[in-house]
Amino acid sequence: MREIQASTITETVKDLFLSANYYIGSDICNGLKCALEKETSLIGQSVLEQIIENNVIAADDKVPICQDTGMAVIFVEVGQDVHIVGNFEDAMNEGVRQAYLEGYMRKSVVEDPLFNRVNTKDNTPAIIHTKIIPGDKISILVMPKGFGSENMSAVRMLKPSQGVEGVMDFVLETVKIAGPNPCPPIVVGIGIGGTLEKACLLAKKATARNIDIHNTAPEYAELESKLLTKINKLGIGPGGMGGNTTALAVNIECYPTHIAGLPVAVNICCHAARHASAVL
Repeated sequence: MREIQASTITETVKDLFLSANYYIGSDICNGLKCALEKETSLIGQSVLEQIIENNVIAADDKVPICQDTGMAVIFVEVGQDVHIVGNFEDAMNEGVRQAYLEGYMRKSVVEDPLFNRVNTKDNTPAIIHTKIIPGDKISILVMPKGFGSENMSAVRMLKPSQGVEGVMDFVLETVKIAGPNPCPPIVVGIGIGGTLEKACLLAKKATARNIDIHNTAPEYAELESKLLTKINKLGIGPGGMGGNTTALAVNIECYPTHIAGLPVAVNICCHAARHASAVL
């Protein structure tokens, strides 16, 4: 049995959230540069240039890519042969607290969603999804999720008979309604299958997949490409100012589901597709 101190988890989570808010991934950087080369709209080109410049400044000066430094979402895979010395969730939240206080990042969490919307002043509690896996390691994926894009996400319980066309129609409808609000170009995470909440989890995690990597199943990879083409023909464009770069990628994840259902979730992520990971 391998022991990992709770303090090590805290330090790792802190460093990951600071890194995710300061440095955009190389896949997104390359995607933005490729989009700039292909963008036909002059205004769209200008928006993409500003986004790329903003990312460079954020990294150089170690300041947040976006003023909305997100609600802290953490996906954790804990090896069954690991013993955590200390309180696991407290350690996670302490890492978030330290990152947002020490990094002077905006604290956006309110303690009650409806009646008592008072800021917790440290961006906790985090949203923590934990999975037990074989082995003696802990894998941590952090995602600071801004709500300009989160608010544009949707889930729908389709009928199985609606099939591929139903899924495509729902995704396109969701992106079209979102329009400029999620700060395009976007990454569209799609979860298909499971139950209502499983589809949402799949969609959320799909936004963190490298945009250069397609679904391993050929039929889903083809669907990703088809949807990306259709989304970019909507004309929303960079910053919602028009153009042919509305999305950088469409990432689909799927899971077995009930014979009577076809749950589909769409989680939209802005061009600041922030995430960072580490293995302890």
